[in-house]
Amino acid sequence: MKKLSFLLVLILGLGLVLAACGGDNDNSSDNSNNSNNESNGDTDSKEGTENAGDFKVGMVTDLGGVDDKSFNQSAWEGLVSFGEQNGLTEGEGYSYEQSNAKEDYVPNLTRLIRNHYDLIYGIGFELKEDLTTIAEQNKDVHFGMVDEVVDLPNVASITFKEHQGSFLVGVAAALKTKTNKLGFVGGLDSPLINKFEAGFVAGAKSVNPDIEVEVQYAESFGDPAKGKLIAANMYDNDVDVIYHASGGTGNGVFNQAKDIKQNDPDREIWVIGVDRDQHEEGQVGDQNVTLTSMIKRVDVAVESVSTMSLNGEFPGGEQLEFGIEEDGIGFATTNSDAMTEDIINTVNEWKDKILNGEVTVPATRDELKAFEESL
Repeated sequence: MKKLSFLLVLILGLGLVLAACGGDNDNSSDNSNNSNNESNGDTDSKEGTENAGDFKVGMVTDLGGVDDKSFNQSAWEGLVSFGEQNGLTEGEGYSYEQSNAKEDYVPNLTRLIRNHYDLIYGIGFELKEDLTTIAEQNKDVHFGMVDEVVDLPNVASITFKEHQGSFLVGVAAALKTKTNKLGFVGGLDSPLINKFEAGFVAGAKSVNPDIEVEVQYAESFGDPAKGKLIAANMYDNDVDVIYHASGGTGNGVFNQAKDIKQNDPDREIWVIGVDRDQHEEGQVGDQNVTLTSMIKRVDVAVESVSTMSLNGEFPGGEQLEFGIEEDGIGFATTNSDAMTEDIINTVNEWKDKILNGEVTVPATRDELKAFEESL
C-alpha cells in the first residue's frame, strides 16, 4: 500500500470550492435530505460527478464523543471547516454520529449510508473491524479510516507519527520537571497508544536518562473519573508533569491538576494535552496548568481527504501518513509563561534532529528499550 505525504495531500486537495444549496440546521443525519442523488454505481463511476450541492460527508465518533476536547473534536472541526468552505449545511451536507458504546459503530455507519453520505469517516482504531465489514458491503461509498489501515479500494487510511510529537513534548516535560518524575496516562493499552508512550519516554530520557516516568492505562477513552483518580495518585507520588493520550479520559487529568492548583496556587504541576491545543482546558483563574500539547492535525487530514473526494481524487486504497515533516504533527507554545523561549528552542533543536535523521524515535516498547540502552 503506497504512502502519500501530507504535502501531496494538500496539493491534490486544492481545487473546486463550490457554492451549495442550503437546508435547515439539523444535527441528526437521520433527518438528512433523502432527495440528494443516490449513487448505485461503482467507485470509479461516481468520481468527478459530485458537486458541493449534493456531496455529503459524515463521521462516526469513537467512545470519547465529538466534544472530547481532543481526537474526535479535532476531526469534527476539520469536517465543519470543510462544510463551511463549500457552503454545506450541518445535518445535510456534513454530520456526525455519536458512539456511546462499541455496539453503536455498525448502526451509526449504516445510518450514514442509508442517508446517502458519499464519504464516511471512522474516527479511531476501534472502528476498524466494523468499518471494514461495512466498506466491503458498500463498495460504492468512500470511507476514511483514521488511525488504522484498511486495505480496500474504497477506503483511505489516515495515520500519524504520534511518537514523533510525543518525543517533543517529552523533551519539554523533562526540561520543566522539578521532581524528575513524569507521568503518562493512556487510554487503551494498544499499539497506537504505545506509540505515544514510547515517544514520550524517549524524549524525556534523551534529556535526562535518569528521569522516572510512571505509566498507567485507564483502559478507556471516555472515563474522566478514572483519569482523575490516576492523576491524583501520580501527583501524590511527586509526579509534577503528566502527559495524557486518553481522549475524554484526559479531562479527568486536567480536572485533578486544576483542583490541586486551586487549593495550592504555588505548587508547580502540569498537564500535557493531546491531539489539539488543550490550553483552555488548563485554565485556573489567572493561571494555567497546560504546559503544552502534542498536536495531531486530524482536522487538516479530514478536511484534505474530504476535498480530494469532492474533487473526484479520493485516495482509495492509499495510506496517508502525517508526521513532523508533513506538518501533521507538532507541539503547542500557547502557554508562554510555562513554555519559555529556552524550552521552545531546545525542543526545536530535537525536532531538527528528527528531521535530519540524527534521531529515530521509537514507536513500540521494544524499540524504546533499545533506544534507552543506546543512551
